[in-house]
Amino acid sequence: MAFMTEIRTEIEIAASSERVWRVLTDFAAYPEWNTVMWLVGGEIRKGARLRVRIRMPGGLDITFRPTVCRTEPGRELCWKGRLPARLLEGEHSLTIEPLAHDRVRFVHREVYSGLLTSVYMWLVAKRIRRAYEKMNSQLKSRAERIPP
Repeated sequence: MAFMTEIRTEIEIAASSERVWRVLTDFAAYPEWNTVMWLVGGEIRKGARLRVRIRMPGGLDITFRPTVCRTEPGRELCWKGRLPARLLEGEHSLTIEPLAHDRVRFVHREVYSGLLTSVYMWLVAKRIRRAYEKMNSQLKSRAERIPP
């Protein structure tokens, strides 16, 4: 039996999809604005491995090595990580939905599956949601502030 759950957050940003994409994929600049996902490295191409370090509310740092599963410049970056034996998998997507020339909806979501999903969600779902909402606000601030 497969267990699945989703955490989804979103925010509107007063910037073009190109500008939001530029901020989102400039991993080297993350330490300047992103206190949640403060270290990301690797190539943005399908099949590439990334190195991601996140700081959860409460100070817990987690490092993992997901694989890029989808990328569409200006629209979406998606990666997938898993624990051994597929006990827990997470597909993390960062999606930019154009609303107007200079306005987008940024959707930050993760779909979890595997035998440990229920336990993991019970332990950390609220903290994950708060972390994603915080990163969304930081992305909004950065994208609205930088020059076009």
